[in-house]
Amino acid sequence: MKLPILGPLLTDPANRRAYYCNFHIVASFFCIAFLIGGPFFVNMQGIPSRWGSTGSLLNAKSIQCKSQCRPPGTEPLPLGIVSRKSNLEMTPPIQGSEQSSNTKDVAKASKNLLAIAVGIKQKKVVDRIAKKFFSCNFTIMLFHYDGVVDEWGDLQWSDSALHVSGINQTKWWFAKRFLHPDIVAEYNYIFLWDEDLGVEHFHPGRYISIIKKEGLEISQPALDMAKSEVHHQITARGRKGYVHRRIYKSRGGGRCYENSTAPPCTGWVEMMAPVFSRAAWRCVWHMIQNDLIHAWGLDKKLGYCAQGDRSKNIGVVDREYIVHLGIPTLGGFSENKSNAEATDHASQAAESYAGMALPQGPYGFTDRSAIRRRSYAELIMFQKRWKRAVAAADCWNDPYPETEKE
Repeated sequence: MKLPILGPLLTDPANRRAYYCNFHIVASFFCIAFLIGGPFFVNMQGIPSRWGSTGSLLNAKSIQCKSQCRPPGTEPLPLGIVSRKSNLEMTPPIQGSEQSSNTKDVAKASKNLLAIAVGIKQKKVVDRIAKKFFSCNFTIMLFHYDGVVDEWGDLQWSDSALHVSGINQTKWWFAKRFLHPDIVAEYNYIFLWDEDLGVEHFHPGRYISIIKKEGLEISQPALDMAKSEVHHQITARGRKGYVHRRIYKSRGGGRCYENSTAPPCTGWVEMMAPVFSRAAWRCVWHMIQNDLIHAWGLDKKLGYCAQGDRSKNIGVVDREYIVHLGIPTLGGFSENKSNAEATDHASQAAESYAGMALPQGPYGFTDRSAIRRRSYAELIMFQKRWKRAVAAADCWNDPYPETEKE
């Protein structure tokens, strides 16, 4: 009997999606059945066979099923040799030395990661941040967007940190390429921070204790209202309690009430200092677009990665708070403009971006207003991609179908 020809059938996009979806469901069912199924199976002739006395055909099927359930590309390897995960801990080439012993001790204690985009002009600010995390046995990873690496070597913690250089690249560009979930799988929490943050009232260890107790999968420290540049009310520090998960705003635009369920009223953190659990980061990493490196629009979709109810699993920690210094870094200001003038110009220019090339400044950096225009353009592109993905997702149910419509 000839098998049906699937080519014409699968030329239609709707049929193709349905076919592949059903195929994966069936394949997964058979895989689970062969691995954990009962003692009896039916062979090709329809005769029941006991698991312990099956023939070569059943054994071949079992091996094939196990291969399908392992990481792609590892089929030629014995399963026991497959190392699925890695980390960012450094291992010295010579064992037995005092240095290797110290490094090994730190590696055992390092269960959390701080990754931060830095430039040499903010060395003092970054030093204060890194010292606090280093004292709590964090693994520290610096993303050098200005290409200057050697000038950090005089700091106490620098030799223990990982340094990655990429000229004029953003935090999210680095994160997509160097923080793959399988690489950071051994870390409980990933702090993906900007460099312009004051940490006088912040302690990493106490912060982690709070988010563990509160069950926060995605979080950020609150901002000191008196000293910070605050862009969104939900990030401002509340003086009562340890954590807040929503805000109330009955006047002006963007009102938030008790029954509000969408960001930024609830289920939302800003992108300057987010903290992700291991599970949440695995989801967020896949949502970061390779070419949209400013990540505008990603904040409103983080709730999909909250491992449950975003209004409960996302929050702002008030007890351990920071100061947002608001120092322009990547992009900077033009030399002939004041900070206020440049900020105002950037806000106005964002709405009129027309896809122009970014003008280059000193050290290859771009004009700040052009950065804003590029960011706004990426926001529009991300929103369009999200809508197209939702429209094409036959095998996906939107957990927030009403609140996420734009």
